[in-house]
Amino acid sequence: MANTKSAKKAARQAPRRTAANKTRRTRLRSSMRKVEEAIATGNKEAATAALKEAEPIIVRSAQKGVAHRKMASRKVSRLAKRIGAMGTR
Repeated sequence: MANTKSAKKAARQAPRRTAANKTRRTRLRSSMRKVEEAIATGNKEAATAALKEAEPIIVRSAQKGVAHRKMASRKVSRLAKRIGAMGTR
């Protein structure tokens, strides 16, 4: 059990932060999954639209500390690269 005033406050904040981060992480993974599925179907327009929707979510999750900023940058870059390569096939 928390003894100090600051530890008690931290114990109150932790579940709130955990719930918020869980929501953010779920949105992040769902948005990336939608882009992956659009790429898998081979529809470049749908994949581009999905990435346009997902990119702010990915970047925001990095800003909020849910994901590492370099991971977010790498994911956006790799997804964009895969969508760009779709037209050349």
